[in-house]
Amino acid sequence: MRVGVNIFLTEYSIQPVQLGEELEARGYESLWVAEHSHIPTSRDTPWGGRKDAPPLPKEYSYTYDSFVALAAIAATTDRLKVGTGIALVAQRDPIWLAKEVASLDIISEGRFEFGIGFGWNREEMASHGVDARTRHRLVREKIALMKALWTEDRASYRGEMISMEESWAWPKPYQKPHPPIVMGSAGGPMALAAVAEYCDGWMPVHPQDLAGDIARLHALLEQAGRDPAEVEIGVYGTSPDPDKWEEWEALGVSRVLIFLPPAPADVVVPLLDQHRHLIGD
Repeated sequence: MRVGVNIFLTEYSIQPVQLGEELEARGYESLWVAEHSHIPTSRDTPWGGRKDAPPLPKEYSYTYDSFVALAAIAATTDRLKVGTGIALVAQRDPIWLAKEVASLDIISEGRFEFGIGFGWNREEMASHGVDARTRHRLVREKIALMKALWTEDRASYRGEMISMEESWAWPKPYQKPHPPIVMGSAGGPMALAAVAEYCDGWMPVHPQDLAGDIARLHALLEQAGRDPAEVEIGVYGTSPDPDKWEEWEALGVSRVLIFLPPAPADVVVPLLDQHRHLIGD
C-alpha cells in the first residue's frame, strides 16, 4: 500500500516547497492538493452539496493555484509524486489546462497525476459560466479535447458543448500517452461511469460501500471492454487506520492519502513524523 497525503495549501499553512521536501525526506509516496478558484459569499450550495452540512471551512476560500504550487514542489523534489486533488475541470479552459498538465508533467519528469472532479459548488461554477446541471457532460468533452491536444500533432475536437479547430499545441506530456487521469469522487453512478469510460484511476472520498462500488466499477469496465486491473484504486482523505487500510488492500486499493490540516509547519511536520511508521521501508 502506497501512502501519500492531501492538503489544502494556503498562505497560512505549511508552504509548498517545505512540505514537499519534508514528505520526500520521510518516504511518503505522493502529495495531492485541493483547489477552488473562489467561494461566492452567497453560500447557496451546502458544503459538498450535502443536506444539513456544517459550515464551509475557511481554507476553501484560501487555496493556492494548484499548478503553481505543484510546479514549485516538483522543482524541489526528485521522487515525490504530485497530483491535483482535485482539479475542477468544468471551471477551467481545457486548452490552457492541457498545456498546464503537460508542462507540469515535463517539469516533474513524469511524476504528475491528474486528479479531476466534477465539482459541487454551484455558485462557484456559475461565475465561470458553467451550468451545474450539465457539468458531467462538459467535463467529459473537456477531457476528450485535452487528450487530443496531448496525443496529436494537429489536434481538433468537436463535441456538443465545446469545440476546437485543428491546432498545433506543445509541449506534449512526458508520460505517454498522458499522465494518469484519476477521478476523485464518491461512488455515484455518473462518477463510476466516467471512470470506466475515460479515467485511469479512481479515488473516492470517505467511501461508504467501497466493496460494492468497486464491484460496480469492475462491471462497468468489463462492459466497456477494459481490464479492471488497468484502473488503479486509492482512497482520498483518509485517517491513519492500518486495520481499515488492510481491509481496503484486500479489495484492491493500492494507495491511501492521509488528510493533513491546512496548518503551519510546526503542526504538520510532527504529524508526518507521527505517521511515518505506516509507510514502511
